[in-house]
Amino acid sequence: MPGCFKTTLFALASAVSFASFVLIVVAMGTPKWMTGKILCKTGAELVNATDPELVKFIGDIYYGLFRGGKIRQCGLGGRRSKFSVFPHMVKKLNTGLHVMIIMFLCVAISFSLVSFGFCILNAIKVPYRAIKGPAGICLWNFLAGGFIALALTGFMAAVKLHRLTERIANFRENVFQFVVLEEQFEDCLWVCVASATAHALNLLLIAISCINFPTIKTKTEEANVTAEDIMY
Repeated sequence: MPGCFKTTLFALASAVSFASFVLIVVAMGTPKWMTGKILCKTGAELVNATDPELVKFIGDIYYGLFRGGKIRQCGLGGRRSKFSVFPHMVKKLNTGLHVMIIMFLCVAISFSLVSFGFCILNAIKVPYRAIKGPAGICLWNFLAGGFIALALTGFMAAVKLHRLTERIANFRENVFQFVVLEEQFEDCLWVCVASATAHALNLLLIAISCINFPTIKTKTEEANVTAEDIMY
């Protein structure tokens, strides 16, 4: 049975691991990883729109890993539309990279749950195998945080290098062409960053749990033995 201090640290680490698991699941299911402004280039060129008139041709777009939506502004008022990545947009996107991002996050979820289970185990008893002890917990947290970082890097690469927002904006557009005016990462992506930070915090907690702090011993008073005590 581990000491009270170590039990508290492992219990806290298990809570952090479970929180990371929840954060990743919530982030994956939210459709707002990116938002942006899109300009209907074709409509603006048809009417030779000037700067004040361009507002009528600027719409909005948002999307996540599985679904999204946009508001088309082509001079005749806004038109809302929604889309899902699978199976509609598979051919339009870099499918391999997009699937890899989702797989990385799923693996991170698995390692977060493994870390949660091992932290509970270490809070209850001292395991006899090193892989189930602090070393194993550090390994699972390192892998979970690493896969989250890979997923975020892949998503940013898809946005910046593969022009993901522009591809989505022009999905099923046969007449009008849209260009991206601005785009920004939303809170859902930063939730994944928080999840990776949680695993880094777990590494710190496990490192602290391995420190052997000196125990404070109280000095016992020396017994004064007299001749009378020996006689009796």
